[in-house]
Amino acid sequence: MPDKVRVTITRLCFFFFNVICHKVIDPQKSDDLENEAAIILCQLEMYFPPSFFDIMVHLIVHLVKEIRLCGPVYLRWMCPVGRYMKVLKRYMKNQY
Repeated sequence: MPDKVRVTITRLCFFFFNVICHKVIDPQKSDDLENEAAIILCQLEMYFPPSFFDIMVHLIVHLVKEIRLCGPVYLRWMCPVGRYMKVLKRYMKNQY
């Protein structure tokens, strides 16, 4: 993978997603975080074809606004709920 692409994806993962997954998010840094997400997506548009960008990639732009409205991400994760549903389904005799 070219260095520019690797650095951009690394910034997206380690900087952006790592910051939004913290339990405490500084409200003053949210504008900087929103600008950083836009810059990272613009860099990705330079390296990947337009067919790469669908609605899921576009949602990265709206994550910071959602954090401002609803609070930290870890409070709204559905993974623990899904895991608990798996535990409850094991107690059922009819698997369907």
